[in-house]
Amino acid sequence: MNKFKKYEGLLFISPYILGFLIFTLFPISFAFYIGFTDWNSFTDPTFIGLQNYVDLFNDPNFLNSLKVTCIYALFAIPLGIMSSLTIAAIVNIKVKGVYFFRTALYMPAVVSGVSIALLWRWILDPEYGLINLLLSYIGIDGPNWLGDPNWVLPSYIMMAIWGAGGGMLTYLAGLQDIPRSLYESAEIDGANWWTKFTKITIPMLSPVIFYNLVMGIVGAFRKFNDAYIIGGAGNQGQFYMVYLYENAFSYYKMGYATAMAWILFLIILLLTLLVFKSSSLWVFYAGEVEPSQKKKRKFTLFKKKS
Repeated sequence: MNKFKKYEGLLFISPYILGFLIFTLFPISFAFYIGFTDWNSFTDPTFIGLQNYVDLFNDPNFLNSLKVTCIYALFAIPLGIMSSLTIAAIVNIKVKGVYFFRTALYMPAVVSGVSIALLWRWILDPEYGLINLLLSYIGIDGPNWLGDPNWVLPSYIMMAIWGAGGGMLTYLAGLQDIPRSLYESAEIDGANWWTKFTKITIPMLSPVIFYNLVMGIVGAFRKFNDAYIIGGAGNQGQFYMVYLYENAFSYYKMGYATAMAWILFLIILLLTLLVFKSSSLWVFYAGEVEPSQKKKRKFTLFKKKS
């Protein structure tokens, strides 16, 4: 009986341990090995060492897909953060019918990715699309958004605003958690709306901005659904995940695609670590010591007038 009690804890957590070993540790270990092999998913993998990684950096399509994804992330991430924060600030105003607008603005975030891609393919259609139709009313001939290589990437950056409703919820929760007394104190000191926004709202929302920044990095580098369905002229719509998918399931170069996946993992890991490392300079958590007392912190919530 005592011997059983000694191991009963392990018995209760054994389902999780088995699940972790079978569905997490084994696939990761197997993928790590496959990255060093030449494997088409049907025959036995052949070990080739670092050849996949060497070939990747000599592959112009790989370098192009990485460049396209990086440019997209550079513009889409800040655009998504700013649009989500702006929408959240607007719907945070207590007016009649605001709950309807909150729901309507959030709805696109829960729509199927395939449906969104098909919708945007119609919106961006050069002849019958909604955007070019609206532009024609003001005398502007809209471009061939997805048929012109120069407009493919701007089209996808514009589409990034579509998911702003998802980030809106986290910003809205953060805005409603900011104590009203901070704004009242700032108003007494004569602060205008811009001062209150930059000295109170932004610092108090910095943990939410930090979270959305990390999620935005992950999402931007894993962009796939609409890029795969819509495509684009030339190779400007060939995002990293699209090229990875093509290598794995069109060309059956599973080892090559797995090597791409590990490189993507390292890129996201390094960027995320960089954001975490820099967070001590700009992220303020409620309950911490005053920012002015923390090493290398320079901002204050608001400056008192002398």
